[in-house]
Amino acid sequence: MRLLLMSDTHLPKRAKQLPEPLLEEIPRADVVVHAGDWVDTDTLDLLESRSRRLLAVYGNNDGAALRARLPEVARAELGGLRLGVVHETGAAQGREKRCAARFPDLDVLVFGHSHIPWDTTAPTGLRLLNPGSPTDRRRQPHCTYMTAAITGGRLSEVDFHRLPPR
Repeated sequence: MRLLLMSDTHLPKRAKQLPEPLLEEIPRADVVVHAGDWVDTDTLDLLESRSRRLLAVYGNNDGAALRARLPEVARAELGGLRLGVVHETGAAQGREKRCAARFPDLDVLVFGHSHIPWDTTAPTGLRLLNPGSPTDRRRQPHCTYMTAAITGGRLSEVDFHRLPPR
């Protein structure tokens, strides 16, 4: 099972549209994951129409229209893997311990908010992934998104993808 992970798209404030390399990944993915801060409903409509399956949450910059359509936390069992999505996890310091306590029922937690690509594992085995942002790199050298695979109930082939400058 192939996953496409993104967060913090902030359209149309940070970019007019999603980058073409990211859009080209959508039909290759069995599940598209978005960890919030969409800002507009058009992007949600686009991903819903193009994705085989969308697992998504709202973020702190998302208004009432998005909050009416999306949960704060999403969970799914995908190929034997227990995956969760949330926008905010708090400060980087202590994140692994805090998230492991909050989400003891998950194998993988995808989050956003910071725009900082992140891949760590808590002592409990919970894997924490932040795909960064495909449209707003902030202080990062590149805009990013992630792809991954689920094989035999395990996460594999986790890759960060750098996007060319706009």
